[in-house]
This record gives sequence, C-alpha cells and structure tokens, in this order.
Amino acid sequence: MITEADTCRKLIVPRLQAAGWDNAPCAIQEQRTFTDGRVMFIGGTPRRGQKKRADYILRYRPDYPIAVIEAKAGYRSAQDGVQQARDYAEVLGLRFAYSSNGHEIIEIDMVAGTETIRAEFPTPDELWARLRDRLELPELTTRVRFPSPAPYRKSAIFCSFLKI
Repeated sequence: MITEADTCRKLIVPRLQAAGWDNAPCAIQEQRTFTDGRVMFIGGTPRRGQKKRADYILRYRPDYPIAVIEAKAGYRSAQDGVQQARDYAEVLGLRFAYSSNGHEIIEIDMVAGTETIRAEFPTPDELWARLRDRLELPELTTRVRFPSPAPYRKSAIFCSFLKI
C-alpha cells in the first residue's frame, strides 16, 4: 500500500518539477508549518492544539506564495483532501488550492469558487497569468531584496493587496 509520503516523493514532486515549479525564482516548499496551533485552556492551563502543516506551498517568487497542495495517499481519492486544501488556502490567503493523490489532481479556485479536475499541475507562469488577469495585477519585475516579513504579515499584505 502506497503511503502519503510515497505519493509525495514518487508521484507529486516529479509532476511539480515537470511543470517547472523547482526552477528559480519559483519554489516548492514541502511540509510547511504555517500555524502554531490553536490555544486551548485545559484545566485552566493554556495549551496549544495541533499545528497546521501544508504538504506543499507553491511560490511564484520567494516572497509570493500562490497555491497550496494537499497530498493524499495513493489509495485514497483526491476528493478526500479538497476541504483541507480549501481551509489551508483560506488561512494563507491564497487563491489556488490543489488536492492530489498522485494520479488525480483537483484544482480549487478560491475566488471563482470552482473545482476542476486537471491532468497536470499548471506551470508557474500559467498560474500567475490567471491570477494577474483575474485580479488585474501588474507584472512582477526584478527589485531590491528586503528581509522577508513574518508569515502573518505576509498574509495581511496579500489580503490588503487583493482589496486594492
């Protein structure tokens, strides 16, 4: 039986590489924790709940996440990860989310509210063009590098950017 880790390593990563996500300045971030977990009070003592961890975050540029991918084991349906992918995209403020078992890829467009079965993952330029056209964003240009803001600040900046 193929595990989720096997699915990631043998099926999903090669498909992402074939689409060009491992070519700089784009990047694939694997097993990325993006929350510390919900604070709960148990017997008057604060404790953290389970951390949220995305299987993959796709970055169009080092400072610009564009999509999240939820991987499922090969014996499970890609549909099993759709809600989790949606939740992660919402928390991270991303427009695109994907769920895949390595054989099937389901794309969730958070703005359009659509789910589409795809044969392959989109290329970075294809995904950026779709985002740019829909939101009327300018072309990204080379610029001076500054220290990257904290994840919660990135999310706030991105949400503000979408509202403009």
